[in-house]
Amino acid sequence: MMDRRSFLIATAFATLSTTVRAASSNSMIQLWPGQPPGGGGPTGPVQRNDKGAVSNIAAPGLEVFAPEKPNGASMLIAAGGGYKRIELGNEAYPAARWLASKGITAYVLTYRLPREGWENWPLAPLQDAQRAMRVIRAEAARRQLDSSRVGVLGFSAGGHLLGLAATRSAFASYQANDAIDGQSARPNLASLIYPVITLKPPYDHTSTRRSLIGSHPDAEASAEWSVETHVRSGCPPVFLAQAEDDPISDPANTLIMADACRKAGIPVELHRLPSGGHGFGMGKPGTPTADWPGWWEQWLRGNHFL
Repeated sequence: MMDRRSFLIATAFATLSTTVRAASSNSMIQLWPGQPPGGGGPTGPVQRNDKGAVSNIAAPGLEVFAPEKPNGASMLIAAGGGYKRIELGNEAYPAARWLASKGITAYVLTYRLPREGWENWPLAPLQDAQRAMRVIRAEAARRQLDSSRVGVLGFSAGGHLLGLAATRSAFASYQANDAIDGQSARPNLASLIYPVITLKPPYDHTSTRRSLIGSHPDAEASAEWSVETHVRSGCPPVFLAQAEDDPISDPANTLIMADACRKAGIPVELHRLPSGGHGFGMGKPGTPTADWPGWWEQWLRGNHFL
């Protein structure tokens, strides 16, 4: 018999499925077989604002955008929102449609937001990202996808989340549930667009830091949850793009990540845009931000994703 919590999760997932179906995805996948690890979390339906951003995530999931002619590669997408909301409409959906048009199967991640009542709040989004990577690989054969060509694309706080997923893939953020958790959580490449990388001073004045580790974290927590701390040899190749006038994620973030990658011997490509601010998604026509998808396409081609 379904308990109240399981019923609420099922209801929330059904609501999310209905909410996002208008984005022209093909299917929804619930990440966890039951309650997500750690317990807690919000109740009620997913909340969606007029720009297509969602919050009140009780049931994290994957929304699949399958191309007409899949080329075997796949991409996990995490939009930003400072870990307070998830900017599906402005960031994730345009990216998913762009990828699908190129033959890459896109998976849009709706991850748990740490401050929505989750007992293990800083771990919750990373648990979802790691589980998502494993779910994608577990269903690769059924979709005729190549499990060795699974990348990640993150924007802003989503770049922070998938940066952690790329650099901490061996970290056991939760106990295994089933056979799916026997799959690797390591992406084969990581693309981070105007990402929050470091949570250390003096670059820690972000909603990402406050939502994830609080207003007054100690130095140990700031280092543990900074992406650059975990860059090691064996991490996947990295693509970075950011505007030099970004007012939200200090432009030093991509410089810090690029420097960490070079020191570890990780292939990295960094593109600095002269202007564009923050939150430009797949680029705005007539501005320098419109150029980055073309550079990314060439990088994906060079890494055998196209």
